Amino acid sequence: MNPITDAQLIDFIYREAELIDALQLQDWEALFTDDGHYWMPLTHGQTDPILQGSLMYEDKMLLKIRVERFFGKRTFSQQPHTRCHHLLQAPRVIARDDTSGAYRCRTAFHYVETRVDEQSLYAGWATHDLVQQGGQLRIQLKRVDLLNCDAALPNIQLFM
Repeated sequence: MNPITDAQLIDFIYREAELIDALQLQDWEALFTDDGHYWMPLTHGQTDPILQGSLMYEDKMLLKIRVERFFGKRTFSQQPHTRCHHLLQAPRVIARDDTSGAYRCRTAFHYVETRVDEQSLYAGWATHDLVQQGGQLRIQLKRVDLLNCDAALPNIQLFM
């Protein structure tokens, strides 16, 4: 297994955000491992997505359903589609194990989601647990910690 460079990890994080912003959500969903999860904790410092409530804790099957529903012809709430934009601080590699091909990156972000006349701004940190599978980087866990995770939030339509 060839070690992944910091530059490759950082490029992966930027590319992932670009896929979401371009609404290439099927390609984005394909970045996850079969056992991958997308997690948005409900409280600061939350350590358990199973025994504590979360804003989102979705496995690959739920991500796939959400993406299919977003593009569904009968999903009238998405006509026109929600759009989004990520503004990322440079991702930092905070852990690496080249032997097993496991890496962790943390990225501060501002995220804007808009649909028709409504626009929402979110700020927070994304932590990516990445693994090397078949020579490719894949997301095993994406954890999104919102600055205001404990606020009454509107419906979040896309992924941060």
